[in-house]
Amino acid sequence: MKALILHAEEQTATLKEIPPPTPSPTEILLAVKAIALNPIGPLYVRHPLAPTGRTIGSDFAGTVLSTGPSVPSHSGLRPGSRVAGFLQGACSVNDRAGAFAERASIDWDLVWKVPDEMSFEDACGVSLVALTAAQGLWFRLGLRAPFAYNRAAALEEHPAWTWLAAEQLQVPDTIEFFIYGASTAVGLYAAQMVWISAGLAGGKVRLVGAAGKARWEMLKGMPFGYDHLVDYHDEDWPAQIRGLAGDGGVHFAYDCVSEGSSVEKVSSILSSNGRSAVVRSRAGGAWHAGELRFEPIYGAVWEGLGEEVQYQGMVVKRSPAARDFAVAFYEWLGQAMGSSLRPVPIRRMPGGLSKVVEDGFLLLGSGKMDERKVERSEEWMKPLSAEKLVYTI
Repeated sequence: MKALILHAEEQTATLKEIPPPTPSPTEILLAVKAIALNPIGPLYVRHPLAPTGRTIGSDFAGTVLSTGPSVPSHSGLRPGSRVAGFLQGACSVNDRAGAFAERASIDWDLVWKVPDEMSFEDACGVSLVALTAAQGLWFRLGLRAPFAYNRAAALEEHPAWTWLAAEQLQVPDTIEFFIYGASTAVGLYAAQMVWISAGLAGGKVRLVGAAGKARWEMLKGMPFGYDHLVDYHDEDWPAQIRGLAGDGGVHFAYDCVSEGSSVEKVSSILSSNGRSAVVRSRAGGAWHAGELRFEPIYGAVWEGLGEEVQYQGMVVKRSPAARDFAVAFYEWLGQAMGSSLRPVPIRRMPGGLSKVVEDGFLLLGSGKMDERKVERSEEWMKPLSAEKLVYTI
């Protein structure tokens, strides 16, 4: 099969012929039909963690070719089933293959069933970013989720998350929720999930966010429904948010960029008992801040795969609770996608696997938002915002 293989010494990846994966008894073998890019893809190709030879890439959608002997019959998975999910790829020291290939294998319960009316291209960019948003809001910040999961197990793994012990969040009549990076793919799902939680709790939410002005009209419309937006380019955007939220500050914040000074600025708008979550870690050097009155909650999306992860000079321990949450989330997602939750806009890129590095990685830059500067005239190479880059395989 063809696969995009990491060349760590040259800090790139090239298309090669390799043997297809051999699934374990609990895995399914897939024919990959479409893949989606994430900023972490080019980041860990240009700054390799893994050795040469790893298949790169995370997000995929495709059809089941075969199921392992230990895959239960009640899974409903059989040859031809349409599914989507994500793999770790070359985004850690751990030796696990990625998804940018013609074939892939994955645990049967870590995929979600793609509705018949949804294209593989729309589906392939959902899994990693939607789970990231769900982990931040529901698993870590403790907002009400539309499905049952083991909150007690999460609290046992993270005793400091005392709010998970409450049956319902003790919050004011109107919750002030702020999302930094509102037009990112994670932010687009997070906004929808805020409204889902509000509907379940029967409470009121005022949703405020930071994004470039070009996306404000989209973000104010449904399904995102922002009440107020500020331009993250403005130096005084935290003061603007504090003015909107009043003296108390916002109750919840989710930093979907977590880069440079963003975390410190987001922390400055929190109320005295506010909580925030981030998508990148202080320990990994993605952002720097002095002493914060509330240390933001960080967790890697990879925890959902149920394995220990080594990257950015740190170890993210295996989390059975996070894996159980991911399983419950994907079971719900297969029913909710297209109705309760809408996929984010996509940009269909030409060329398949052979153009991922040349075009897609160039558009995403090397991991920082301010490095996405591309001077190419093709329509598909225009500046990227509020879209997922997808390739048909």
